[in-house]
Amino acid sequence: MVDPPRMRYHEMATLTEEQARTFLDAAVGDRLEALHRLALTTGMRQGELLALKWRDIDLDGASLQVRATLQNTGGEYRIIEPKTQSSRRRIALPVTAVEALRSHLTRQSEERRRAGKAWEDNDLVFPNTVGRPLDGLNLMKYWFLPLLKRADLPRIRFHDLRHTAATLLLGQGINVKVISEMLGHADVSITLRVYAHVMPHMQQQAADAMDATFGRRGNVRDNRQRARALGSESGSN
Repeated sequence: MVDPPRMRYHEMATLTEEQARTFLDAAVGDRLEALHRLALTTGMRQGELLALKWRDIDLDGASLQVRATLQNTGGEYRIIEPKTQSSRRRIALPVTAVEALRSHLTRQSEERRRAGKAWEDNDLVFPNTVGRPLDGLNLMKYWFLPLLKRADLPRIRFHDLRHTAATLLLGQGINVKVISEMLGHADVSITLRVYAHVMPHMQQQAADAMDATFGRRGNVRDNRQRARALGSESGSN
């Protein structure tokens, strides 16, 4: 029997909230500002972003539908349906993403006008300069990595923007089930496994919430200090 190939493990790298703000500030005015803003605020995969079509976006309703992904097969790019039902999903958009998409639509209309007959209308939100699917390697080489350098941020993978989005939301106490659906995970257990390192922080938030509801008079910090002091007294007896 031949052993199946081992899955390659990539250590997760995420941006802090401050670094994420710096990243988006550096992206302002870029041709692909809206793409980077969507990646960081929705956790969408690179292939999903590059396959996204305008017909799948409801700017007035501040939402989009993930219906496809861009796949590179033998050097040829094809837009295909997601492999799992959970990957086909609706994502609510924050105002900052909607505003970026509106600006992007205006910019793209001008780009299409300049291209004239060379423009290939595929309804893509993030095509190359003549309307065809954008090469993921070109995205990294000419846009994403230079953006990180310009923002003076550590070199990370594009996929780490997805991890950053999930980690920031979990850190803010957003329900894990909601985040799991936003990411398109097949099951919430996948989200819990991938982001287990964030769970201790969430558990502390839960403890603080209980202190705020049932604790003695005083703030959460006072209650926490009181608990530590009681523990020290118990240990010395």
